[in-house]
Amino acid sequence: MSQLESVLEFHLKAHKLPKPITEYKFHPTRRWRFDFAWPDKKLAVEVEGGGWINGRHNRGQGFANDMEKYHEAMNLGWNIYRCNSELIKSGRAVELIQKLLSASR
Repeated sequence: MSQLESVLEFHLKAHKLPKPITEYKFHPTRRWRFDFAWPDKKLAVEVEGGGWINGRHNRGQGFANDMEKYHEAMNLGWNIYRCNSELIKSGRAVELIQKLLSASR
């Protein structure tokens, strides 16, 4: 788990939200995983790091691979929330996750 994922996990616990499954394998044949998932609600959270340092997910092939992953996840009925360090550290990410979990009850 990355440091940023640990911060989000701390926020989730502090807000007493249902515990997510981390590194959840959602696809029947591919090895794709979600950073955080609530399978019963079909809600996934992906922490997008490296935005300002030209990280793997922001370069051509990495970005294309992520789009394929998200495409297939949505095709399977998943709702995916992508967040970055600014959203996580400000608390805005956990606030929206709380709303998304409440809306899917």
